[in-house]
Amino acid sequence: MQAYVYKSLRKADTYVFLSARDDFARLPDSLRAQLGSLQFVLDLELNEQRKLARADAAQVRQNLLANGFHLQLPPSVDAPYFAEAPTPDA
Repeated sequence: MQAYVYKSLRKADTYVFLSARDDFARLPDSLRAQLGSLQFVLDLELNEQRKLARADAAQVRQNLLANGFHLQLPPSVDAPYFAEAPTPDA
């Protein structure tokens, strides 16, 4: 399965995978408004052997088949890690 990847120019580390190049009509209007302009990044073949850095390739394929798109959000911040960070003295 071919996938086309776009990055949001408004939301950092947010990517949209589309099943058809430049087929933005598949995105809900509310999502499109939140993402702002999208910039083409790459096209890739999503087969069973494909590994993705921040997403499960099988889930991406499933979303592309069902919805025509997959939204990849930035990794969440681990709150306990930041809670333990020392604070600067005043």
